[in-house]
Amino acid sequence: MTSSQLLTDGYTRINELVARALKDTTLTELAFRPDPGANSIAWLVWHLTRVQDSHLAELRDEDERWVSEGWAERFDLPLAVASTGFGHTSDQVALLGSASRELLDGYHDDVHEHTLRFLEGLADPDLDRVVDTSWDPPVTLGVRLISVLSDNLQHAGQAVFVRGISDRVGN
Repeated sequence: MTSSQLLTDGYTRINELVARALKDTTLTELAFRPDPGANSIAWLVWHLTRVQDSHLAELRDEDERWVSEGWAERFDLPLAVASTGFGHTSDQVALLGSASRELLDGYHDDVHEHTLRFLEGLADPDLDRVVDTSWDPPVTLGVRLISVLSDNLQHAGQAVFVRGISDRVGN
């Protein structure tokens, strides 16, 4: 198995968890928050997708799909276009309450497919390329890809968890 295949497997697991969290959800379920300070399924899926989109666009030296494919316009959120959700307040999390399953799924699938095309072209030596010198030690492409993978898997798992709570309380 190559590094590219291994990374593809990991990123595909994110997509599978997102599909599980979103399956047959209503707007009420997507907006459900276990308490006022918690994140909703909609926000978690949007955030993990924004993080993947943002970081991988930087690695590819391309525009984010969020902008280039018109997702920012479709979501129509009163947030800075560059916002990925880091540091969002409870009120900002609530803004995603009107995002539909189709919209969230569409954006996530677009970013996921674009990510897979990038991973497909990687060779093992590519992973040693330094992509961020502001850290000590500098961050390589391989480390950045694993960082995004880890962050995304955690948030996708949280979305599935919130979905389970929502289902249990009959939301």
